[in-house]
Amino acid sequence: MPKESGQTPRRSASEDEAKALASAVRIRILRLCLKEQLTNKEIATKLAANPATVLYHVRKLVAAGFLEPQEARSGPSGAFEIPYRATGKSWQLNLDGRDLRLRGAMIGAFMSEVGQVPASEQVAISRLGIRLTEDGYARLLERVQDLLDEAEAEEAADGGTPYSLFLAIHPDAGTGPEPETPAAQNTD
Repeated sequence: MPKESGQTPRRSASEDEAKALASAVRIRILRLCLKEQLTNKEIATKLAANPATVLYHVRKLVAAGFLEPQEARSGPSGAFEIPYRATGKSWQLNLDGRDLRLRGAMIGAFMSEVGQVPASEQVAISRLGIRLTEDGYARLLERVQDLLDEAEAEEAADGGTPYSLFLAIHPDAGTGPEPETPAAQNTD
């Protein structure tokens, strides 16, 4: 992957990290816990999922360092609950897309999330077919990564609307020679 824009270069995910991210549910949990602390029950409610199933996924994310338990707090019934917060670690990894499980998980998370958005002019989807040299491909990836890093670092004003962005760059199957450089994928 090309240089990172002033940031520490991303490292490849370990096998355990890749396995932890190879689930659309876990990617969605990370997104939910990125800007706010949520308990297992709150995550399950937002995902319309079984709390026991969510706890299984939360534990995998904690073990891999993608979620951190926060200070226990008293819940509505008086019981102590543990909220979780995403560490942002996934953004620091180079998830190169060779792992089909991870690729499928990212696409699955995108499909679930965009499927929950009502018809709106705020959903912008574009598709473009282009031909690039290896250098052109590397420059495009660098520019896209710079733009993503800039957007990720931007702090939203109070009351800002949360948005998600999904980007995939892939060779067109069956229309030419296969490129040697895989596209990079990141999650938060």
